[in-house]
Parts: sequence; C-alpha cells; structure tokens
Amino acid sequence: MNDPIGDMLTRIRNAQLRGKSTVKTPASKLRGRVLDVLADEGYIRGYDNATSTEGHPELEISLKYFDGAPVIKELKRVSTPGRRVYSGSQDLPTVRQGLGVAIVSTPKGVMSDANARAANVGGEVLCTIF
Repeated sequence: MNDPIGDMLTRIRNAQLRGKSTVKTPASKLRGRVLDVLADEGYIRGYDNATSTEGHPELEISLKYFDGAPVIKELKRVSTPGRRVYSGSQDLPTVRQGLGVAIVSTPKGVMSDANARAANVGGEVLCTIF
C-alpha cells in the first residue's frame, strides 16, 4: 500500500455511503493521530484498537451520523506520496470559509489548522474535511 492515509479516508467515505456504523483499518501511529483530530473536531464518535483474525492490529472507527446523514460531507486527501503539500503557519488553507478543518502534520504533532495557527507552526497538509 503506497498511501495509508488515503486508504483510511477512502474506507471512511465508502462506509458512510453504505450507512455503516463502524469501519476497520490497519493500525499505525499516524492514522491514530489523524483519527484523534477527527474525534476532537466532532466528525467521528471515536475509535478503538482491535485485532484482525490474522492477528494484525487494526483501528475500529465509529462513524457519526445526524438525522440519518453522515456528519462528514467531504473528505479530501491534499498531500499525496507523489506530491507533498507544505504550508507555513500563516499560509494554512481555510476550508469552506473556516467551517471545515485541514489536518496538518507539524513538528509538534498532527493537529487541526486552527491549532497549528495558534501554535505558530506549519507543516504538511494531510487532508481537508467538511
């Protein structure tokens, strides 16, 4: 797998289109940090560590719905393995005039664009969510 973050985002999108309550993805530290930001911003209910039938560690993500519709309207990968996108603290993108969130990997950890601006750090823009 070349793009683990893109794979996780696609699994979330596909599960929401099917109306699933949970979705599983292989575990990694970066995926866990991205899910922490999604949970803090209120886009998912949370996630738990699990183990697959083969014994591999997995993350089980609890998706969030409001009135039968997914809370996540749009989930896009910005920085890919073939084209990395970096931004300074003042140049971080705003998503839908501030209604959405950009998830940024900074030297101080993975955080939302608002937290990165407050901490005055820039980094790699992983994805945007609305």
